[in-house]
Amino acid sequence: MRKLTFGMNMSVDGYIAAPGDDLGWSVPSDELFQWWSDRVDATGLALYGRKLWETMSSHWPTADKQPGATPAAIEYAGRWRDMPKVVFSSTTRSVDWNTRLVTGDAVTEITRLKADDGGPMDIAGATLAAAAMRAGLIDEYVTVTHPVLVGGGTPFFTALDNWVNLSLVETRTFPDGVVLTRYETRG
Repeated sequence: MRKLTFGMNMSVDGYIAAPGDDLGWSVPSDELFQWWSDRVDATGLALYGRKLWETMSSHWPTADKQPGATPAAIEYAGRWRDMPKVVFSSTTRSVDWNTRLVTGDAVTEITRLKADDGGPMDIAGATLAAAAMRAGLIDEYVTVTHPVLVGGGTPFFTALDNWVNLSLVETRTFPDGVVLTRYETRG
């Protein structure tokens, strides 16, 4: 059975995007960017919701060809393109870059994917992760908390019907006061 992790940058007040989908507060240090790149390299399958897919696919497929691309961005772009991906959307019509599209029920498909053999899976995108969270499918939560209050926007966590007990398995600090916490779910 594959492990499913939900990890995102987050503000101290719990948002992954400020109002207007503003992500300007979450620009990573070189060290944090390398951590995210290494995570992409270790991911067996990435699950994306439509909005985050549109954001990522509008930049990373060609980021390594842009003037002034840093070695870290070049490495990340290649890793991102190579990483197997699934996009869950009822409105997207086509996907590229080692990606397949799922238009049906996300919870049913994620449950099936978890039962498969293979490397760890990451889920990204607030709406998709919320559906997996409510269905009890997420095995690990990774919050990369930036020292900023954004006052609203897209929350990391969704409303739940039941408590989810967690065990802290890692903490790490990054430059600029960014703190990573990693929790596993306890069943």
